[in-house]
Amino acid sequence: MTIQDVAHHLGVSWDVIKDMQKRDLIARYSHIYLKNLRCIAIDEIAVRKGHNYLTVVLDMESGAVVFVGDGKGAEALIPFWKKLRRSRAKIKAVAIDMSPAYISAISSHLPGATIVFDHFHVVKLFNDKLSDLRRDLYREAKDDLHKAVLKGTRWLLLKNPENLDAEKREQERLEEALKLNQPLSCAYYLKEYLRQIWLQPNKEEAEKVLRDWIKTALASGVKMLMKFANTLAAFKSGILAYYDYRISSGPLEGTNNKIKTMKRMAYGFRDMEFFKLKIMAIHETKYALVG
Repeated sequence: MTIQDVAHHLGVSWDVIKDMQKRDLIARYSHIYLKNLRCIAIDEIAVRKGHNYLTVVLDMESGAVVFVGDGKGAEALIPFWKKLRRSRAKIKAVAIDMSPAYISAISSHLPGATIVFDHFHVVKLFNDKLSDLRRDLYREAKDDLHKAVLKGTRWLLLKNPENLDAEKREQERLEEALKLNQPLSCAYYLKEYLRQIWLQPNKEEAEKVLRDWIKTALASGVKMLMKFANTLAAFKSGILAYYDYRISSGPLEGTNNKIKTMKRMAYGFRDMEFFKLKIMAIHETKYALVG
């Protein structure tokens, strides 16, 4: 039930129920025992308009949120590092996106941990670049035919081939756009090949696929693909680390979706401390609570 429903049922004010719940959450989540943490994922979520963020840390073994920090980037994690040092936890691996701020923070505070670049973020980053490429090609098209074919193909390019709608002729429309534009065709097929990096039986085979992807992209002559190939080459170790620790921020993305749903149901949270406690309670932690 919502706070409002409980308050109405008991004949008391909304504030009374909210304060009761907040006190309970403080008692349960103010001091979480972190010593057993081994593998974590870190990501941020937008909570308000105007680039207001919270940074969320998830325990990959229990699925529990173990920290919620204000803002995003390295500064948001400072309180977490302090708690982690006190707990003497031995973190083995951290799943993150390719954010330089996160990389620097983890290298400084967890020098012995393996950084695993989340494959969902890698694919998303490429999809964003693919969308930009299509937009640029549309603007550069010199005749109406090319413009007409490229128009409205963004979502077709981003869809997995098996999800294309036959009744809407999406496959035919996509193929028409790819035939008319070689750079777009090359980028699209490399998008599909990119996923294969994380579908190999072992690290050695994955490295071969990654090396082949980079070689093909560099030889394409397409500026966007060449730049992305250099990015993958620079982050190669973190990409292949997935085969040492098969973790990703996928579960954290699911938690973030629950946070967004909770926020919508509450029509926003004016009390940010209460909101952060509610996030901690999304998954009941399996750790003992202290205090």
